[in-house]
Amino acid sequence: MQTHEINDRFTEHFRSRGHTVVPSASLILDDPTLLFVNAGMVQFKPYFLGDAPPPYPRATSIQKCVRTGDIDEVGKTTRHNTFFQMAGNFSFGDYFKDGAIENAWDLVTKSQSDGGYGFDPERLWVTVYEHDAEAAELWRKITGIPAERIQTRDAKDNYWDMGVPGPGGPCSEIYYDRGPAYGREGGPVVDEDRYIEIWNLVFMQDIRGEKSPKQGGPVIGELPTKNIDTGMGVERVACLLQGVENVYETDLVRPVIAKAEELSGRRYGVDHADDVRFRVIADHARSGVMLVGDGVTPGNEARGYVLRRLLRRIIRSTRLLGVHEPVLSEFSKVVRDAMAPSYPELVTEFERIDSVMRNEEEAFLSTLTAGSKIFDVAVAETKKAGGRQLSGDKAFQLHDTYGFPIDLTLEMAAEQGLSVDEQGFRDLMAEQRRRAKEDAKSRKTGHGDLSTYRALLDQHGTTDFIGYTDLQSHSRVLGLLVNGQPAKSAAAGTEVELVLDRTPFYAEGGGQIADTGRLVGPGVEVEVLDVQRAVPGLFVHRARVVEGELGVDTQLEAAVDAARRQAIARSHSATHLVHAAVRSAYGKRAAQAGSLNSPGRMRFDFTAPSAVSSDVLVGVEQEVNDYLQTDAEVQSYTTTMDRAMELGAIALFGEKYGDQVRVVDMGDYSRELCGGTHVPRIGHLGVVKLVADSSVGSGVHRVEALVGMDAMRHISKEHLLVSQLAEQFKVPAEQLPERIAGVVDRLRSAEKELQQLRISQVLSSAGELADKGTDVHGVTLVAEQVPDGVDGGALRALAGEVRGRLGSRPAVVALFSADDGKVSFVVGVNDAARDRGLAAGKLVPAFAPEVGGRGGGKPDMAQGGGSDPSGVTAAVGKLREEVDRVVAGA
Repeated sequence: MQTHEINDRFTEHFRSRGHTVVPSASLILDDPTLLFVNAGMVQFKPYFLGDAPPPYPRATSIQKCVRTGDIDEVGKTTRHNTFFQMAGNFSFGDYFKDGAIENAWDLVTKSQSDGGYGFDPERLWVTVYEHDAEAAELWRKITGIPAERIQTRDAKDNYWDMGVPGPGGPCSEIYYDRGPAYGREGGPVVDEDRYIEIWNLVFMQDIRGEKSPKQGGPVIGELPTKNIDTGMGVERVACLLQGVENVYETDLVRPVIAKAEELSGRRYGVDHADDVRFRVIADHARSGVMLVGDGVTPGNEARGYVLRRLLRRIIRSTRLLGVHEPVLSEFSKVVRDAMAPSYPELVTEFERIDSVMRNEEEAFLSTLTAGSKIFDVAVAETKKAGGRQLSGDKAFQLHDTYGFPIDLTLEMAAEQGLSVDEQGFRDLMAEQRRRAKEDAKSRKTGHGDLSTYRALLDQHGTTDFIGYTDLQSHSRVLGLLVNGQPAKSAAAGTEVELVLDRTPFYAEGGGQIADTGRLVGPGVEVEVLDVQRAVPGLFVHRARVVEGELGVDTQLEAAVDAARRQAIARSHSATHLVHAAVRSAYGKRAAQAGSLNSPGRMRFDFTAPSAVSSDVLVGVEQEVNDYLQTDAEVQSYTTTMDRAMELGAIALFGEKYGDQVRVVDMGDYSRELCGGTHVPRIGHLGVVKLVADSSVGSGVHRVEALVGMDAMRHISKEHLLVSQLAEQFKVPAEQLPERIAGVVDRLRSAEKELQQLRISQVLSSAGELADKGTDVHGVTLVAEQVPDGVDGGALRALAGEVRGRLGSRPAVVALFSADDGKVSFVVGVNDAARDRGLAAGKLVPAFAPEVGGRGGGKPDMAQGGGSDPSGVTAAVGKLREEVDRVVAGA
């Protein structure tokens, strides 16, 4: 049975039993506790937590999931995977244990001709929580499974919660016995290689406290509404129904291995090392395509870093199989064809997906070529010196200069039998960055515990947002928090968080920053500084009491800063138009990857198929401003998600949408799903001026623009500057580029001549410096500080000249120069001195710390710098000691 049929049978089984079929959520939901969606229940968390009322009593889904905790183990075993599918059925206060057991058992054991999976009931086992006698009895009663095939387990194995205080409950699992060839008899508690778990049923009935029952904590209450959360491992069921040993041999994964076999000429199942590489490629290719499909782009932090790591492991594994040509596009096509029946968006978005993969591969191949050479030299030097560990500074150099992730260095070093000084690497990274990022969401929601916000939501319901049509309202204070704790009142000067029954203030979201404004009541005035959706449906206003005393139930007049809101709305509308113009230039490959809409200024990130030329950006700006002349009406309306897609509305990757969505149309030019605020007609934008563009990651480009009067002021300043330059150069404005280019060329020529003159003057002192050499065990050492201001190039030339004047006798030349509180140095060693065991690159570490610096180079010439010119004398002394030590010991 093919995997797509397994999914279809699951969906149809539960559809026929009254479940609403819910599409898989994106792998990147707005959940600060998760990097990626890792379980089927994640998109339903608000319903389980009580943050929002469930729109249906029962649901079913096939959820795509990614778990990245065991990336290093992927490939080494056949059990670890990053991407998988979780089929689930969910009940929100509807059926409970008996219904969940009946639904699962019926699908698993029903014949295939009747739409089931056809598993032999005699080969099925069940586990239950050791204190859940009710579940054990229901299994016997409903399924007829004998008591000896129902095993109990403790809370560590068979109790579930979300890892935080809140809902939890006992679990029950279904296992399939693969037979004596796979292990010992005795059920799942004896051998989980023979007995494979295929389904987990969670009976959500408890409220847990600070300590989970999984760690011995108590259950502190009973949920008023009991829920069901189940998960069936699609890939595991596919293995069993297709009669294969593991997921890598199933119909959705084996084709990727087949493509890798075709490209490499090697065969899976012949060599263990090659098999590991084949499995890495197959697993990571699926994960990579699915992540890019949901809007993740390669980067150096968080989700982007995980994706980059996955893709780079594919590339490197393929190279180890002997393939040096680009491969990601080939694997992406195979994944698309295999997964498209369940995820048709992979076909419609493939051009964009393929572009992101190609760009990342091109960037990494150049990195791999350059960095591998440095790595190989470092390994050789480490082994020659008898070391077993690659230094932290070498790992840092590979990361900082050549873009090698530390994980790749660790992996490559392990293949060479070496470890890496990870702590040294981390210390250098900390020294370079010296910054710690705090989660943006937690910063902006202030100090309040989410349970406090949930309590307000439970007590008062969702906030009535009227800001699309009104910028003022009569509002009542429903809740007040001071330092995260509920309070009845707050005096002037106090910063508070407050919840209103209705609000015109827009809460930050969709790239649009929050409104600010005032709340005024009898004897009280409050300044609104920020607004956030602390939990779905609840607007929390971060504010400061300016005058009087604010209390719960106070009646207030709420007023948004209208001028600021209008400026933000202009920016947001401009973002939609720029998005449309970019797609006009590049097609669907140019997908939005982020935005920021603030007063008078917008920032738009998009996936770019290649380098973005200035001509394209000029065209984008022109197209947007041409369309502004139509003064088209901006309309917004709510419709179903399916209808919005039929109308061609653009949905942003990674955003979570419900069944009902808000669509914003700007004439016939732009149609997007959007919850933000906009101008009534596009003519209100006035003019849009692109002012900056840059690359912000692999395949992601950023443009920034000014809108309205901010754009006009910028254009006026630019015009004034051009006029001043034209007057200064005595040419018409249109001739400025040519005239300025000519001046720059002349300046560069003059600088080169001046540099040559400086070098000539410096080199004239070579003879005098050579005469200052002293003897160290038969080696002439010249170690001197030259006049300040000699740059690195001139210093290197001078060291080479001095070394040449010393002839064939063994010689070491070290020259230092200070400039603006910094020091540069160069060390040169001739052939005769190298024969005595001296090497320039190895001498540097002996004295560089004295000038607060570091450096390196080849045996004949090395250079570096430091931050302490006062240490030059001490550095010369250390250098002399090192030369003496090396020569005396030779």
